[in-house]
Amino acid sequence: QVRLVESGGGTVQAGTSLRLSCTASGRIFSQYGLGWFRQAPGKGREFVGALRLSDNGTYYADSVKGRFTISGDNTKKTVYLQMNTLKPDDTAVYYCAADSYGVVVRGRPQYWGQGTQVTVSS
Repeated sequence: QVRLVESGGGTVQAGTSLRLSCTASGRIFSQYGLGWFRQAPGKGREFVGALRLSDNGTYYADSVKGRFTISGDNTKKTVYLQMNTLKPDDTAVYYCAADSYGVVVRGRPQYWGQGTQVTVSS
């Protein structure tokens, strides 16, 4: 069993930055990935990016590439989502997720956090 706890959400102005954290506990294997997804009001859940624990490799959705950065601290089993130059369209509930890396990237992870709200005002 894997438990994921996100933190760091809030309300910020457009153009500013915010960093989310996700700490994992339980059976996390080296082939796992820790990913971020988001769901805006009235929309489906969208893949944001993922980090591969074996080598800290990352993969991002085109919509956030160049603005968002995922990093991790394997000793703390924590992954971070640094969000820069935020836009009102980035407003969403952000979820952390875990599973095998390929499963996370394909958008079907088994384990999910509870989500944290990010609101970007114009």
